[in-house]
Amino acid sequence: MSQERILTITSIILACWAVIIITWERLFPYRKGLPLFREGFWLDLVWYTIIQSFVLKIVIFDYIIAPLQHHFDWSRFQGVSHWPVALQVLLFFVMHDFYIYWFHRFQHSSKFFWRTHEAHHSGKEVDFLSGSRSHVVEIIINQTIEFGPIILLGASPEVIPIKALIDSMYGMFIHGNIQVRMGKLKYIFNSPELHLWHHANYREVFHANFATKLSLWDYLFGTVYFPGTKPGDRPENWGLYYDYPKDYFLQHAFSVKRFEEKRLLRYKWFRWYYNLRPALLNVFLRRKKPLAPVAESDLTMTTATTEKETVTADTAP
Repeated sequence: MSQERILTITSIILACWAVIIITWERLFPYRKGLPLFREGFWLDLVWYTIIQSFVLKIVIFDYIIAPLQHHFDWSRFQGVSHWPVALQVLLFFVMHDFYIYWFHRFQHSSKFFWRTHEAHHSGKEVDFLSGSRSHVVEIIINQTIEFGPIILLGASPEVIPIKALIDSMYGMFIHGNIQVRMGKLKYIFNSPELHLWHHANYREVFHANFATKLSLWDYLFGTVYFPGTKPGDRPENWGLYYDYPKDYFLQHAFSVKRFEEKRLLRYKWFRWYYNLRPALLNVFLRRKKPLAPVAESDLTMTTATTEKETVTADTAP
């Protein structure tokens, strides 16, 4: 089967899966009342899912993996190419999932690498699209380690699109705002009832539920947290315990240097930039009631509160 045909098939499957998850969220929600176009929806869809994914695909495959493949001879290690495609996919699926468990766990214990992961936890309304919100550095590290071995070890061309499809489908599933009970399967496969707790704003889960697809890693290494209840429906029950920027570029800047987003509104140029997003969204959606622009008067936080939150953010995790 040609690569183009495989990409077409996997794209159709992914689109159908997205429709299924969205419908599932509407009919059987984990948290009731969560809107489809929730806060940060367009940020996650446009910037993280479309633009960042497209750019990083070029960076990772053309400027990292391709040079490695060109400068190093991996031919003597390319034994997997003779295996059935299903077995190849299973091998790289388990290998990467084992790696991602430990790297994810490491990110939560390292102040430096936490800054490459905190964006993923910043959403207060978690749904099928929330899994796409990941820092550039985090994606480059994880996807290079994920897809690099597949290419360097000479796996069949079908493995990459199939593996990418599984990643995307499972990412939508575990982040989906869906009510589902896995029964005893939860000891092997990850699910929303486990992973949504990981996105909750509780100390108990900050160092728990690190698994991505196979929850058995959490059970095997003693990091599972499943009280049998839900985190709660209030915004403070979810996401980060400190203020986090809502803009794509500011989110990446925040990982380098801590700042208070609202304090920047005192600058005219920043207010223009900050109000550009809702203005464009109003035009795109042709809203009858336009989104209100952010004004300098929105700076209601006191200096003491700002300093406290900045310190809190600096000391995370």
